[in-house]
Amino acid sequence: MIITQTPFRMSFFGGGTDMENYFRENKGAVISTTFDKYCYVNVRHLPRFFDYRTELSYSQIERVTSSDEIQHPLIRNAMQLLDMQEIRLTYEADLPARSGLGTSSSFAVGMLNAFYALKGKYVDKKRLADKAIYLERVLCKEAGGWQDQIAAAYGGFNRINFSEDGYEVCPIIIAPERKRQLNDGLMMFFTGFTRFSADIQLANQAETIAEKKKYLNEMYQLVNEAEQILTDTYADLNEFGRMLDYSWKLKRNTGNKVSTSAIDKLYNKGIRAGALGGKLLGAGGGGFLIFYVRPEYQQAVKEAMRDLLYIPFAFETGGTKVLYYAPEEYRNTAAVVD
Repeated sequence: MIITQTPFRMSFFGGGTDMENYFRENKGAVISTTFDKYCYVNVRHLPRFFDYRTELSYSQIERVTSSDEIQHPLIRNAMQLLDMQEIRLTYEADLPARSGLGTSSSFAVGMLNAFYALKGKYVDKKRLADKAIYLERVLCKEAGGWQDQIAAAYGGFNRINFSEDGYEVCPIIIAPERKRQLNDGLMMFFTGFTRFSADIQLANQAETIAEKKKYLNEMYQLVNEAEQILTDTYADLNEFGRMLDYSWKLKRNTGNKVSTSAIDKLYNKGIRAGALGGKLLGAGGGGFLIFYVRPEYQQAVKEAMRDLLYIPFAFETGGTKVLYYAPEEYRNTAAVVD
C-alpha cells in the first residue's frame, strides 16, 4: 500500500503567463505558494478474487475489468501511461475540487507519485511535474498552464520562470517574520461556486493571445515588482496587497469568464470592509477568494464575508510526498515504466 500527500497551491502574480502558447515566445513567470491543505491518494494492488480488475473511489466509485473502461480521464491515462494493473485507488482531499486551487493537478502529481512508488521506483520532483504536465495537457488534452503541476510537485513559496527552454523553480527567500506577517495578512473564503478551470481556459481562448498580450506582458512585469517587495525587508508589505488588487483588475481583462457579477460583488464587499486587495484563485469563475487585509480590518472583512466559509491556512514547503510506503510484490512481466 502507498499513501501520498500532495498540497494545493495559491497563485498570486503572473497567472496566464504560464500558458505554453504564451511563454514559448514571450517568457512568463508566476509567484505562488503551496499551503497546508492536501489531497491524499491511497493505492494498492487489488486482490485477484474479484470479478473486476480495478476499483477507484473518488467522488464516485468505478469497478472495471480494463483501464479502457475507466471514466475518469486522469486516472485512465495515468494508468495506461505507467501500465498500472489490478489496483485499488482512493482519493480524498481537504478542500473541494474545481475550486481554483490546482486540485486536479495536485491529484495528478500525487497519483503519479503513488504509482511510481507502488512499482518501487523513486522519481524526483521535476520528473513528477513533467509527467503531470504531459498527462493533463497532452494525454487528457486539458487547456491550462503549467504552474499547478510544478507547484504541487515542488511545494514552497516560489517564483517559477517559463521560457522556450521550459521552466525553472526559484524559491523566494523571505525573512521568517516577514513571511509570517504575509501569511497572517492573507484571508481566504470559499465562494461556494465550483467550475472546471479547463472550461474557463477554453472560454477565455476566444480572446486571442494577441488581444491579451498587452495584459499578460504587464502581469509578467508585476512578478518582478512583487518579488522585490517580498524580499526587501524595508519595503512596505502592504504594497503586496495593493498589487494584488491591481493584478486582479488586469486579469479580468484577459477573458470574459474570469469573473462574474456575483464574484465582483463579493470582492467589492471585501475591499469596502478594509482589504487592500485580493483575487479569485485559479482560472476564474468561482472557487476561493483571497484578500490581503491589515490586522485591524480583519474582523470587518470576516463580517462582510459572513455568508462565506472562512478557511485559515499556513504556508507549507514540502510538496508531494509519500506518507506511507509498503510496496506489494506484483508480477507483471509486460510492465515497463519510463
